Amino acid sequence: MGHLFYKGAEGPLDIEDRTLAHLRLVFMTKLRRGEPFLFITTSPHGNAPREFWIHPSLPLQFRFVGSRLPQINPRWIDVLMDSANSSAGLHVIREPSG
Repeated sequence: MGHLFYKGAEGPLDIEDRTLAHLRLVFMTKLRRGEPFLFITTSPHGNAPREFWIHPSLPLQFRFVGSRLPQINPRWIDVLMDSANSSAGLHVIREPSG
């Protein structure tokens, strides 16, 4: 289980390493382009959504627990980028199979 640290959050967001590796690529692509976006995830204490405004001026830290980064699925990156580019914001979407 990896961690995403975001300034202003109550604590780190616990995210499985494989998912975090894919989210990291989406976050970095959007921020490198200077494109802020909304990231929506669920609370660890239930199903209440937590919303974070991701902006290039706010610090982020990704911490992976595993000894190596997971293999990247380009199809999942595409699906996550489509979500991040939508007006609804980036949601963690299940990894496409195949």
